[in-house]
Parts: sequence; C-alpha cells; structure tokens
Amino acid sequence: MAALRERLGTVEAEGSSGRQGNSGVEVVVSSDPAPPAPLCPHGPTLLFVKVNQGKEETRRFYACSACRDRKDCNFFQWEDEKLSGARLAAREAHNRRCQPPLSRSQCVERYLKFIELPLSQRKFCQRCQQLLLPDDEEKHRKHQIVGDISITQLKRPSQLLYPLENKKTNAQYLFADRSCLFLVDLLSTLGFRRVLCVGTPRLHELIRLKASDDKKSNIKSLLLDIDFRYSQFYMEDSFCHYNMFNHHFFDGKAALEVCRTFLQKDKGEGVIMVTDPPFGGLVEPLAVTFKKLIAMWKEGQSQDNSHKELPIFWIFPYFFESRICQFFPSFCMLDYQVDYDNHALYKHGKTGRKQSPVRIFTNIPPNKIILPIEEGYRFCPLCQRYVSLENQHCEHCNSCTSKDGRKWNHCFLCKKCVKPSWIHCNICNHCALPDHSCNGPKDGCFICGELDHKRSTCPNIFTSKKVNKAVRKQKQRKSNKMKMETTKGQSMNHTTVTGKKKRRERAHQYLCS
Repeated sequence: MAALRERLGTVEAEGSSGRQGNSGVEVVVSSDPAPPAPLCPHGPTLLFVKVNQGKEETRRFYACSACRDRKDCNFFQWEDEKLSGARLAAREAHNRRCQPPLSRSQCVERYLKFIELPLSQRKFCQRCQQLLLPDDEEKHRKHQIVGDISITQLKRPSQLLYPLENKKTNAQYLFADRSCLFLVDLLSTLGFRRVLCVGTPRLHELIRLKASDDKKSNIKSLLLDIDFRYSQFYMEDSFCHYNMFNHHFFDGKAALEVCRTFLQKDKGEGVIMVTDPPFGGLVEPLAVTFKKLIAMWKEGQSQDNSHKELPIFWIFPYFFESRICQFFPSFCMLDYQVDYDNHALYKHGKTGRKQSPVRIFTNIPPNKIILPIEEGYRFCPLCQRYVSLENQHCEHCNSCTSKDGRKWNHCFLCKKCVKPSWIHCNICNHCALPDHSCNGPKDGCFICGELDHKRSTCPNIFTSKKVNKAVRKQKQRKSNKMKMETTKGQSMNHTTVTGKKKRRERAHQYLCS
C-alpha cells in the first residue's frame, strides 16, 4: 500500500488534512458495480490513484490492501494493464504459496489433540510461533522451545505469541490490561451479550476469560483478525482469519457464515462491534468494510428496526475525528485514553504531548458511558458527558473542546478553541504553530482548488475524468507513433547496413579476381 505515513507526526497530518503535502495517494471507492479487483496473498487489492494539486489525475493502479510497503507485498498492476495467461498463472501460484501452511480445520484438529496431552508434552516453538505435537518435536529440535504450556497460557495467546511490530505491515499493538478491563466492564454495564472483535485479540481473550471464570457473565466474543497464528488457539466459531481493509475472509464462505450468524443471532439484539485498526491504515477502505459488516447485521433486522444502528467502538487516534465523522456522522469521540502494552508512546499517566492520542469513537450516546473517576475523568453537567480533568468547558464554544487531554485556549479571531501551543497568524488568518510556514500547502480540492470540499466530492470530478481520459489517449497515440517511427528507423538502418555489407563483399571479390 502507499507508504504515506512513516511517523506519528505524519499520521497526524494525514488525519487532519487528508493528504501529505500538496500531493498524495487516494483510494478509489466507487459505488458503481466495478470489475473484480485482482488478488494478492491478502485478498482483493485496492484501486489507488496518485493526485497532485493543480495537475491532472495520473494513471490508476492496484496495490495490496494490507501492506504499505512493496517489500512486504510487491503486488502492483496498472488498472488498464492486460496480463498474459502465464503471468496470471504465476500470480495464482504465488498467492497459494503465501497462504498459511495449515488449513483452518487442520488447526482445530491439532488444537484438540494438543489440549489432551499431559502438561509435560505441551510445547511451543518460539521461532516458528507454533504449538507442537509430539510428532513435530524432531523438526524443531534446534529451535527455542517453551515447555509445560498450561491451559491458562492457551487462553492468553497474545502473551504467548510475539507481537507483529512491523509498522508498515502488521503494526500489532496490544491493549494494556487497564484499557482492556475497562472495555470489558463497560460492555457488560451497557448490557451487550455479544462482541465482534475486529482486530482486538486481547479484548477477545479477556471476554472469554471472564465468561469462563464468572458464571454470571454471558458475553460471547468472535475475533476477526489478519494474524493467522490465532487459528491454532480457537475453534471455528471463535476466530476468523480476516482482512479488515477489504472485507476478505481467508477461509471463504464458511467463515463468512460464522460472522453472519454471530451478528444476526437474536435478531441482531445485544451485539456490538469493537475495532482497533492499524493507525497507518486509510480511513476510506476501513469505513467501506465496516459498512459491509453493518449491512450484514441489518439483514437480520425486521422492518420495524430499520432505523437502528449497529453499536460500534472504533478505537483510533483523535486527529482522525473529522475523517471518521465524514463517513459516520452519528459518531462522537470519547475522552478516554486507550493505552498499549508494547508501544513506547501510547502509555497511560503521561502528560502533555506524551500521553496517548488514541480515543474511542462511538455511536452510543456519550451520557451513557461512565469513565473512571479514579483515573482523572469527571462529568461535565453542561456537556452531559465524562471528560478528562484538564478538558475545561468553554463558555464561548459551549463545549469541552480539548481533544488531546490538555487545556485548550479560545481564539476570538478564529471563533474556536485551539491547542495551547498555537498562536493566531495574521498572514494565514488562523491559528497555527509559531514556526509554521505561511506558504505551506492549503487544504482543499485538488481539482478546482476550493477549500470547502475534497477532490472525491468535487462537482467537477466527472468533467476532470473525461479531460484526463482524453489527455491519456492523446499521450498514448503519441507514444505509439513514436514507437512506430523508432521501429521503422531501426528497420531502415538494418537495411542500409545490410546493403553496405553486400557492396563491400562484391568489391572484395572483384579485387581478388
């Protein structure tokens, strides 16, 4: 996938402006029926286009939906590119080679055998990240092996497996127990009986642990995750190997039906979706996927409940608020700071810019969600919601305006509250950092330059596409003409050289005679 966001600061810029600098790569999301996208090892690819402000749209291409680095998945294909049968066959063979070594049913069969073994024979290979049966031990003899794997360890696979921390592929940061326990208690308090965990393996674990330890707890959980290693710890009704960027179930219709049944049980009542996507992921394909899951849930609803929404917790950095609300207008952002065990920056208790920027976006009314007072949250009677301690109510905005946990200041010229580190710039006529560039790129539309919308919603986009298509055709004709002239010139040169050679040979024969 397009590697647009390498650092947290770059991600924040992406969240606030929707692109990096004055150019960027956008996902092409079309509501019209489109030809099926080509497949890579991670399922259907996404269609991208590189756009530059003030310039024509460039050629569109397919790339991997899950990987942002070509080194991790090197799939690339122009939208209008025609592939030979040999290349298609080679690609299918490559996709098959990249799939997990064991099928879903084989993983379940191995797990059932594993839990029947005595404790002394239950072993785990740290190098291969695999549960070992007695017949496997010889192959892994030289690897680092952990023995005496208990049932308790099997119930917490996220602590047994190494987290995938490649920021450009599977940035797998796991909830700290503080945040995870808060979510489990909150879901129980709100009365949910089923939780669809999309990319939240640790939450899935704790829900199952609580259900097994507490007989009063009747919450069920289904995990959808791209990390196939979890297949060896769960039955088919507890885990689906899934890519949230393209709504792809790796195990086909059987896994799709597991998800459908889970969402539609009890006519869709008592279920919530909790998702924690990689922070480098693009919001557009995630929103498309979540809407497909919502549509799947709505299939089990009666006509009388057609106005209802599937309750959702979308966990993402606060600076993506405008992008998320663009696709889900009913969402609001909670002040609760989500922290992670294996992330150096996203830790609870830090202050200022060092505190976690990760929040919960939800369509559940915020006055129903109680945040822990012992962690510094308080109830604002004017906003009718819980906010962080430093988030003071602004009488001019009539709201608790802080997004990052610090006290924000009201700017009377901008008529809104801004971060405490920002000052009003008379040149730009808005607040920004003191060392910002006044000549920097402006937000707005790439096509017409207006500031009130983005390129994807520009009214001139269809006209622009027609012009760009005509320009591309003209360039293609010019390129074909140049190729023909080059080929013709090479042919003439070859003829000339051949003629000269024959004349030299005849002259040589004449002199020799």
